[in-house]
Amino acid sequence: MHLTQEADCAVRILYCLAKNGRRMEGRAIGEEMAVPPRFCLKILGKLAAAGLVASYKGNGGGYELARGAEEITLLDAIAAVEGPYRFSRCLCGPDGEAGECTREASGSCPFQRVFGRVSATVNRELAAVTLDSILREEAENH
Repeated sequence: MHLTQEADCAVRILYCLAKNGRRMEGRAIGEEMAVPPRFCLKILGKLAAAGLVASYKGNGGGYELARGAEEITLLDAIAAVEGPYRFSRCLCGPDGEAGECTREASGSCPFQRVFGRVSATVNRELAAVTLDSILREEAENH
């Protein structure tokens, strides 16, 4: 099990903007993070729609973080492109909507409870890691 390519690229795009600390063109971000240009722009659009990056058109345009690097978490980045993290599709969404039971049962089952705990743990860990903490850790290790 691993992150989707889109989620991985979203994290790297946000990291690039945080690391550079300035407005950048989509092409430059893609080149620096080895993300194909069209895919980079698609992800930047999703990150902008989620309020994580600001988009500017025209001369001097480009993209920059919409909030401070200390305010953007890995959970924010992943949720912007993938939606809320759930370990299994049988779990309820954040709005309480019932998930899709893989065995056509009604109500909660032992798997839902276990998968729910796993999802909560992963969400908690992802929410604890900010772009700023990644940059600080990188600086300490170099």
